[in-house]
Amino acid sequence: MQSTVNYLWHTDDLLGQGATASVYKARNKKSGELVAVKVFNTASYLRPREVQVREFEVLRKLNHQNIIKLFAVEETGAGRQKVLVMEYCSSGSLLSVLESPENAFGLPEDEFLVVLRCVVAGMNHLRENGIVHRDIKPGNIMRLLGEEGQSIYKLTDFGAARELDDDEKFVSVYGTEEYLHPDMYERAVLRKPQQKAFGVTVDLWSIGVTLYHAATGSLPFVPFGGPRRNKEIMYRITTEKPAGAIAGTQRRENGPLEWSYTLPITCQLSMGLQNQLVPILANILEAEQAKCWGFDQFFAETSDILQRGVVHVFSLPQAVLHHVYVHAHNTIAIFLEAVYEQTSVAPQHQEYLFEGHLCVLEPGLSAQHIAHTTASSPLTLFSMASEPPKGLAFRDPALDIPKFVPKVDLQADYSTAKGILGAGYQALRLARTLLGGQELMVRGLHWFVEMLQATCRRTLEVTRMALLFLSSSLGTERFSGVAGVPELQELKRTTELRSRLRNLAEVLSRCSHNITETQKTLSDLRSELVKNRDQVHEDRSIQQIQCCLDKMYLTYKQFKKSRMRPGLGYNEEQIHKLDKMNFSHLAKRLLHVFQEECVQKYQASLVTHGKRMRLVHETRNHLRLLGCSVAACNAEAQGAQESLSKILDRLSHQLLQDRTQGAPASPPPTAPYPSSALKDLVLHMQELYGEMKVLASDLQDNNRIIEGLSRVPLAPDI
Repeated sequence: MQSTVNYLWHTDDLLGQGATASVYKARNKKSGELVAVKVFNTASYLRPREVQVREFEVLRKLNHQNIIKLFAVEETGAGRQKVLVMEYCSSGSLLSVLESPENAFGLPEDEFLVVLRCVVAGMNHLRENGIVHRDIKPGNIMRLLGEEGQSIYKLTDFGAARELDDDEKFVSVYGTEEYLHPDMYERAVLRKPQQKAFGVTVDLWSIGVTLYHAATGSLPFVPFGGPRRNKEIMYRITTEKPAGAIAGTQRRENGPLEWSYTLPITCQLSMGLQNQLVPILANILEAEQAKCWGFDQFFAETSDILQRGVVHVFSLPQAVLHHVYVHAHNTIAIFLEAVYEQTSVAPQHQEYLFEGHLCVLEPGLSAQHIAHTTASSPLTLFSMASEPPKGLAFRDPALDIPKFVPKVDLQADYSTAKGILGAGYQALRLARTLLGGQELMVRGLHWFVEMLQATCRRTLEVTRMALLFLSSSLGTERFSGVAGVPELQELKRTTELRSRLRNLAEVLSRCSHNITETQKTLSDLRSELVKNRDQVHEDRSIQQIQCCLDKMYLTYKQFKKSRMRPGLGYNEEQIHKLDKMNFSHLAKRLLHVFQEECVQKYQASLVTHGKRMRLVHETRNHLRLLGCSVAACNAEAQGAQESLSKILDRLSHQLLQDRTQGAPASPPPTAPYPSSALKDLVLHMQELYGEMKVLASDLQDNNRIIEGLSRVPLAPDI
């Protein structure tokens, strides 16, 4: 046990160790509060006194939630060693988070954004106080769980920190080589004599490597054999990196350098976030300090990301979930353009459903009017695109699974088990994503089919009402008393109108039949979708993969514990060999479930989804054509109504004259028609006129309904 006046710790409770100090978990003697104590060793006192006290002075100057807190500076009783008493972070460091097999391919998007927010806020506080850290890396970013279970990351280890303004330089070399700026690497690691001075932007390089590591689970610059085995190539990669590249790799000994301008496909970050992040990484991972961004631009660009909200959009044509990052003050027009960039669906062809309801997005409104979405409850994007859905692009986890060496090698077996387990967790994430994609495909199409069915029902209802009125009008035969007067122009015109109305009734009858057939097609499709939805919910592949992972994790923990031992006894070695065999068997079973169940079902669902999308596309266009036919009927009815109105006006005028003037003494030579026939005709015209007014009104309502339910623009070939 060791202690200061107020704190007590055991040397077994080691949290970390460096060249000049060790960090232990300690307790306050009175309150029992957990703290971290940094105890400096003898080597630390060989440094100049100015350097020795620099860390105390820097920490005393800082006060921020994303900077580790300094509680006190004390001394041990016997050796009188300096002790920094600091905030204790129970969840380890960002490095320990990344070394977990679950994060072998980088952090989930939500957690990465927390890291980005905390690092940016902490670094901003450092720059406001004129401090350069000079040793930023995942191991120096501690993790604390907040009261609500959220992660809080804090910058720590200010042993290399010093005060430095933006325009000042320094010549001393500090840091960890994988995260060092190339100029510092050249002198500190390669031991090449050079008199370069360094500025505050060296921290930006380290931040870039750290963020890449957090996003992908691996370092951006990796020579063959690893950064510490091939230092000259490591330096070449960082200094020869082309503009815009964010990573470089040498895959074989003396092989060429391969450059990457995007994050790897195994990364868990969405393309929406990657599109925002990659330009930042490209501009802070610049070896030439003149080309590298300054902190002002770095803070501006990262703050722009962090101030954006995410809108989840599932594209039915692609069968892919997108994350669209927009500011609340942006217009919806900007959001629609952002969707276009990710989906290639033009804004005028985008239609959205949310939770089964049509979601009309007015371009002039602000983006804050968009509904709150989640990955499981996104906006569903529909368009008239008829291309086959591409689905999610991913890398088969089997390609990233290492193999055990035949002999017993505790360290190698642990590393291999960790790699296999990491690939297994990646398979689990992909399986969940693929299954979720199937559910979103089925759900989105189900909603759209229901919307089309509602269109069918309403159109059919008003079409049948129109047919009823037409049948009533055409079924009355009250012209027998005047039908034999061929010179009666009004009767001729009435006959023509009746013929037009019969044609109108035939068209509406065909529309009614077609709508009924369409309803049957949609009903069959809906039944299929309900069946598929039930099958997705009953799928147990996720549970099978999780079961394998749980068993593999227990073995991995045993391997992790065993690697610290110098060797195993005979019986323990036999058990270890059996564990390796079982571990490999579980990994094969896991991959079999993933490939044979998850992937094959997903690929089959994509093919089926493509066929259904084409059917829905055709059905939508067919309904649109039926709507056009009904609209044409409406126009015909309106024309007939106008003509009947004119005839009625003339006949009414003639009848009024006959009643007011009386019959003439002697009939004119060419009597146009008997007065009784005129009366019958006028009465019938009045009835027909009233019925046609009702018919026209109903057809107009029909048109409005169809237009309101058919807002998706047609494909260019329609």
